[in-house]
Amino acid sequence: MGDVLLTAGALYVIVLLRAGGTFAVGWLTAAGARRSRFAGRISSAKFGRAERAIQRWGAPVVAVSFLTVGFQTAANFLAGTLRMPLSRYLPALFVGGAAWALMYATAGLAVFKVLGRLFAERTALGVFAVAVLCLVMCGVVVYRRRRSAPSTGEIVAEES
Repeated sequence: MGDVLLTAGALYVIVLLRAGGTFAVGWLTAAGARRSRFAGRISSAKFGRAERAIQRWGAPVVAVSFLTVGFQTAANFLAGTLRMPLSRYLPALFVGGAAWALMYATAGLAVFKVLGRLFAERTALGVFAVAVLCLVMCGVVVYRRRRSAPSTGEIVAEES
């Protein structure tokens, strides 16, 4: 249990710094945009309504984003750019970050223990398991890139 608490504590500090930094970058980006030529676009009534909605209801979205893969950074950045008040953002950061740290500490340590035992007892099987994990991760990356890339039909349609 001590390993889990130590790992969760370290991960908690990391997620607070990373997510808080992403929020700060978003806040500073918005401040710069408000002083740029885009100021007219982001001061529209529609943008103002979206900003107020995020400020009011965005905290649960930020907290839950820590349980997703790939959405967490976007949620924190958008919370910063939409200037979510710190009184709403910080509780969401603390709760969501704690859930993230505990989830990764428990599951992550369990995976490392299983792989460690596998390598110690059956090295060939351990190497095979790691190779399969790497191939699966590469397959997911290739699948996502192909899915997000425009097809040749879309490129031709855009050019004409």
